[in-house]
Amino acid sequence: MNRSFSSEFLYQVFALIIAVIVVHAVYVTLIRPQATAIMAEQAMLIEQDETYTPERSLYVLIRDFEQEACFVLMFWAFSIMGFKAFRAVGERKLLQEELVPVPEGVRILPEDTREYARNIQSLPDQLRGMLLPRVMLSSLERFGSTRNVQDVSSVANTLCESEGERLESELSMIRYIAWAIPSVGFIGTVRGIGEALSQAHRAVDGDIAGVTESLGTAFNSTFIALLISIVVMFLVHQLQLLQERQVFDTQTYIDHNLIRHMQVRGRS
Repeated sequence: MNRSFSSEFLYQVFALIIAVIVVHAVYVTLIRPQATAIMAEQAMLIEQDETYTPERSLYVLIRDFEQEACFVLMFWAFSIMGFKAFRAVGERKLLQEELVPVPEGVRILPEDTREYARNIQSLPDQLRGMLLPRVMLSSLERFGSTRNVQDVSSVANTLCESEGERLESELSMIRYIAWAIPSVGFIGTVRGIGEALSQAHRAVDGDIAGVTESLGTAFNSTFIALLISIVVMFLVHQLQLLQERQVFDTQTYIDHNLIRHMQVRGRS
């Protein structure tokens, strides 16, 4: 478990670094130069024709530093969710396997648990650390020591509930990112309004170009941040649903493929 946590932490760190590098490179080489050129062209057209209404450009909408930070956070959240979704899908694929082959009509006695447990213990470390093998191994060990099927059911349910709580707590980082994205957008709004107010004296003299540009920064940053936040939160809920189904299906698998075959000698 500690090794898995360390690998996931390193993955998140490298994912953040790569997101920063890639997004900043795109901004420096494409977005900001295009936005500058479009704004210069629009300013020239406005000088030539006072009735000209400039069209909203995507490059201009996303050109500021706050939008860049929002895209970095978005791709970082995508990478973390992709990692967790990939792991959840791998766990679900394991539900299609017969880890403890028990033919229909055959009963598992407490004396047989070691033999069945060897099938799980022989799995590779990566597979043995998944939820299903851990729950099955704990269930077999508990049945061998207590000879009580009810205890086995309680242990399996407890382990699945603990896994569900762990998966839920691990989503806190993604939820923090989803909260941080609109917050960064609001920072851009405050910055833009502050810049607009600092140029109010120019507007009094009739030069409103600086004020309108700063107000554009204010509104564009919030607009883009809220759009990104909506997408991220939708994917967070989809990932949470996938993980909850994984835990529920694991409980069902244990009940159907293991616990119902258990029997204490002398009982039917």
